[in-house]
Amino acid sequence: MRGLLRWPLLLLLLQPWETQLQFAGPRCSTGPLDLVFVIDSSRSVRPFEFETMRQFLVGLLRSLDVGPNATRVGVIQYSSQVQSVFPLRAFSRREDMERAIRALVPLAQGTMTGLAIQYAMNVAFSVAEGARPPEARVPRVAVIVTDGRPQDRVAEVAAQARARGIEIYAVGVQRADVGSLRAMASPPLNEHVFLVESFDLIQEFGRQFQGRLCPFDLCTEGDHGCEHHCVSIPGSYFCRCQAGFVLQQDQRRCRAVDHCSFGNHSCQHDCVSAFGGPQCRCREGYDLLPDGRSCQARDLCNGVDHGCEFQCVSEGFSYRCVCPEGRQLQADGKSCSRCREGHVDLVLLVDGSKSVRPQNFELVKRFVNQIVDFLDVSPEGTRVGLVQFSSRVRTEFPLGRYGTAAEVKQAVRAVEYMERGTMTGLALRHMVEHSFSEAQGARPRALNVPRVGLVFTDGRSQDNISVWAARAKEEGIVMYAVGVGKAVEEELREIASEPAELHVSYSPDFSTMTPLLENLKGSICPEEGIGAGTELRSPCECESLVEFQGRTLGALESLSQKLAQLTARLEDLENQLATQK
Repeated sequence: MRGLLRWPLLLLLLQPWETQLQFAGPRCSTGPLDLVFVIDSSRSVRPFEFETMRQFLVGLLRSLDVGPNATRVGVIQYSSQVQSVFPLRAFSRREDMERAIRALVPLAQGTMTGLAIQYAMNVAFSVAEGARPPEARVPRVAVIVTDGRPQDRVAEVAAQARARGIEIYAVGVQRADVGSLRAMASPPLNEHVFLVESFDLIQEFGRQFQGRLCPFDLCTEGDHGCEHHCVSIPGSYFCRCQAGFVLQQDQRRCRAVDHCSFGNHSCQHDCVSAFGGPQCRCREGYDLLPDGRSCQARDLCNGVDHGCEFQCVSEGFSYRCVCPEGRQLQADGKSCSRCREGHVDLVLLVDGSKSVRPQNFELVKRFVNQIVDFLDVSPEGTRVGLVQFSSRVRTEFPLGRYGTAAEVKQAVRAVEYMERGTMTGLALRHMVEHSFSEAQGARPRALNVPRVGLVFTDGRSQDNISVWAARAKEEGIVMYAVGVGKAVEEELREIASEPAELHVSYSPDFSTMTPLLENLKGSICPEEGIGAGTELRSPCECESLVEFQGRTLGALESLSQKLAQLTARLEDLENQLATQK
């Protein structure tokens, strides 16, 4: 009996689909046999693997001498439960068996192998299900195919099945547990246990079984009709396809395996069927990420020296430079226009306390210079001063010291980190009393040059800020508050001018401060200011202070007249509305 059962069907079950071995040609008669396949369809069996198993079962049926008086075949599948696909008595025609196997839907649950063996012993091999009675002495063979470790006990129930005359072949694929396979299989174990790890190993076992079934060789006659390869076995032959191909239903012609058609490739863009499995491919302008499935728009800005002053934006196979809102891209396509619509006196109060840390203080200085980049720094345009505070306050440079952006940026880079505490209130007082004084470079109030204070901090102040925060706004200073990390929102709102939504900015980390520039440039670089509609010249441009005063008073008189005209028009409209009522 053991010699009779050493046939190729056991190994054929588990060969990769693209190299599966299908019988085509004369079938060898092996005598009466009751054969039940016990198929693992748990969730660990991937769709591609289950489809491979299905195709091999169909091919194996074509190699068997199926019939009521020859080989009867039954198939059961199992996971957390057992399901009879068709019993031994169900079909006597191979076509009906194939149809039932092709309609098989995997259960995709657990792996209760012991339960499946018990079902085969008590139900599948019963006379009621089509097994021939024991007195007929027809061999009973169970072929168990599994890919994992059983979740129940198999040794005891497998021993009971073997004691009832059922010969068990245990075939494991890749992840199968060898100890469980040995506990299930009939002796000798070297003839009944197979752990399939490679195609070469399967071929070697296949040759051992093929040599015992039939004594003739039909492949050399030359009329086999195989499109790729004909493989001879004693008494028959089968067609085999090259790697990457699968036999069609006629078991002779081959077609390329379409791995993408299984629907489990997970490719974000396109799936390409290649040798060995599916491969993902991204559309034009995208790159494949390391996970082999996801695609990301190609960022050319990271791969070229784009030279953009503010920001580089990738667009397919090209890129372009953009400028912050309110600034125009220049003719060179890279640089941005400067703030030229109004004059501003800007004082920056920078937190240099110990909590900031040296490396982050360097990021703060870089942030300050990014602000300077979009300002038109000049004695007649925007003047910039910088104050650093910790437990004390230090003017790094006053408003009137530097006349160009390059000088300001160089001075910022030279600022040394103070460390120690966080006396924000003291810094606000210093700004109000000193930083915006004419002695430190602020322009006279008569010129109506906007005064802007920007406080940058990363934590709670160690002194009271209320008095001097209010005083700064009373003095006409437009206040902005920029918080990072552990900065306190209530303090930021108290420092800033109204509305707080336009004057308070926050970043959770020092490395992500750049987007805050968008929130600041609206008033630091106003679209409308002193220069919009009324020209206000510096006293130095006039021949005398009297001339300057005359020009200023004339401008104010002109504005007063326009206001009076507007008021008169409003009164007329109100009278008209009253008359209509």
